[in-house]
Amino acid sequence: MTQKTLTDTTLATVQSLLDRGASPETLNAALRVLAKWRGQLIGNTIQHRDGPIVQHGPFAGMSFSTRSTEGARAARLLGGYEASLIPVIEEIVAADYPLVVDIGSAEGYYAVGLARRMAGARVLARDASATAQAACRSLAIENGVAARVEVGGLFSHADFEALQGRRVVICDIEGAEVELLDPSLAPSLAQTDILVECHDGMRPGTSALLAARFAASHTVTHIGRRLAGEVLPAWMEEFGDLDRLLALWEWRSGPTPWLWMRAK
Repeated sequence: MTQKTLTDTTLATVQSLLDRGASPETLNAALRVLAKWRGQLIGNTIQHRDGPIVQHGPFAGMSFSTRSTEGARAARLLGGYEASLIPVIEEIVAADYPLVVDIGSAEGYYAVGLARRMAGARVLARDASATAQAACRSLAIENGVAARVEVGGLFSHADFEALQGRRVVICDIEGAEVELLDPSLAPSLAQTDILVECHDGMRPGTSALLAARFAASHTVTHIGRRLAGEVLPAWMEEFGDLDRLLALWEWRSGPTPWLWMRAK
């Protein structure tokens, strides 16, 4: 999408929202649309100035010329995306799992990033969106790991039971984690290490429910959110504070805590 097309589309969307009349709800919705617009322009500027390369974090050096299919691209390019997970990602890399299962893989930021860091791992990248699947395949090719990143669609309880050997599951599926991550339907989950994003903003109580569900079989660590201001490039000192915040903003509209659940 060109900058003009993006700007024209944003203007039309904001005008449509404001035509509903002034209210906190419509103004908040318009603000979110405008923030996304500005965030995308900032992401374009980062790529123009520094190239399509992840700059910091566990996936530093990964080529990332693809568009994000879910969430902000700027924070991914900077390497500050989901910064609170960085210690867990490093723990996953150090554990050297032979199999990584990324459910809700989007464009492949984690699937491809982990394939680059874990040279002996096979990575299953699964997403319901055909657009996301295509982007993930492209990103895997771009980074030379296509032979080890197997892209596919929906993942089921039976698919969990078909897996062999030691593995880690990363799950980000917009609230459907409540149904999928159920050891009563997929018993092998009781012996599987799981990193899951809990969409409490969509389904209140999700993190508490999953933590209780796996308490007997896993050591459960609750992980909140944080912004990694240290990843901002020096040239962004010339930017205003709002732009610097938008460079790190991940487009979340509500609480999305993570649970890192290690099988006992």
